[in-house]
Amino acid sequence: MSALAQSADRDTIAAIATAPGAGGVGIVRVSGPQARSIGETVCAQSLRPRHAHYARFRDAEGATIDDGIALYFAAPASYTGEQVLELQGHGGPAVLQAVLGRCVELGARLARPGEFSERAFLEGRLDLAQAEAVADLIAAGDVRAARAARRALDGEFSRRVEAIAAGLLRMRIHTEAAIDFADEPLDTLGGAALRDGCDALSGDLAELLAAAQRGRRLRDGLHAVIVGPPNAGKSSLLNLLAGSDRAIVTDVAGTTRDLLHEVVRVDGVELTLVDTAGLREGGDAIEREGMRRARHELGQADLAIVLLDARDPLAGAASVASAVADVPRRLWVYNKADLMPPGQPLQRPREDGADAPLLVSVHTGDGMDTFHARLRAIALDGAVEGGDGAFTARTRHVDALRRAAADLADAQAQLADGSLELAAEALRGSHDALGEITGRVRADDLLGHIFSSFCIGK
Repeated sequence: MSALAQSADRDTIAAIATAPGAGGVGIVRVSGPQARSIGETVCAQSLRPRHAHYARFRDAEGATIDDGIALYFAAPASYTGEQVLELQGHGGPAVLQAVLGRCVELGARLARPGEFSERAFLEGRLDLAQAEAVADLIAAGDVRAARAARRALDGEFSRRVEAIAAGLLRMRIHTEAAIDFADEPLDTLGGAALRDGCDALSGDLAELLAAAQRGRRLRDGLHAVIVGPPNAGKSSLLNLLAGSDRAIVTDVAGTTRDLLHEVVRVDGVELTLVDTAGLREGGDAIEREGMRRARHELGQADLAIVLLDARDPLAGAASVASAVADVPRRLWVYNKADLMPPGQPLQRPREDGADAPLLVSVHTGDGMDTFHARLRAIALDGAVEGGDGAFTARTRHVDALRRAAADLADAQAQLADGSLELAAEALRGSHDALGEITGRVRADDLLGHIFSSFCIGK
């Protein structure tokens, strides 16, 4: 069945497409096979495609509900690929509900969250990554995130995914063709070109994964966990970054027992900050549970902000270093610089690595500008701010790219061993993982999860 035939069988849906609350202008959107007839009945006039018609929106008795502009878009040249009607009137909630109610009386039903974008995807107007970018653009917290979402909506991410997927398809065809000649040496069947092609695709996947990880941080913000021994100043740092007394601060070791989450924006970078219980040996049962939760939270973190007392940074450093060993990025910060005796050298733990020491005083604010700059650099992670290559991505995209890369690496190993059947299967897995991103390979429950997070009018 063609897409147009499928759309003709669908219900006509309607929803208020503008944000809740009062405004100067409000829009009721209708999509489906009855959209034009509903619009012409409500407006009491014929509607030409892609023309703005001034009209009075009328109820069943012919009384005026509101007046405004009616726009009709014929299928398939519309956002959803179906007939689409937009009634643009005054933005009062009561007026918009009345116009929406009239559309429902005439045969439309209320749209589910995200159903307009879901239909656009099903009609091939958007792929799945672009449809998700619609929601990201609406939810963007700053201009940088909005520009990145716009690039994803324009297909920047999808084009890169599709280019690699096309390369994987070529490698699959080559490998599966070679299986029919398994008695021949692989090199006589173009094995060198096959291996070179997989190597090139592996590099492209690695670059795209790094870009998607940056895009995911741009969309979701950086998940940063503040960790360190007791009384290093973790809660004070959280309060300073949050701009309020969110965490209790005392001189008593072990004051923080549970996790405290706070979303903050530091120099344009959104952070989900998590204050944790101080890591040390011993403690009562409640404190030990707090430390267990801290270690669990580190397993989900993008960044560990390791806070140590600059006067004695070696105290507790070994256990902290062990706890953060698997966190992708680690920022070591030495607090209480204002309390260090004059001329005392900073004794950095061996696990700190080669980065320059970051010496601050949360109490006086000394060194915090440098701390902010370091956080920003980690969040951008090599991306040029406002650069043309940035796009938003989601956790599911990153997971799919990681699986695609792992399967491709498996295929490369199998090719090196001459196991063509296993290589072909691994290449199929890599290709399918990329297909999940754009929706070429999909499950219905995935679609339901994605579009349910959209606002009603989208």
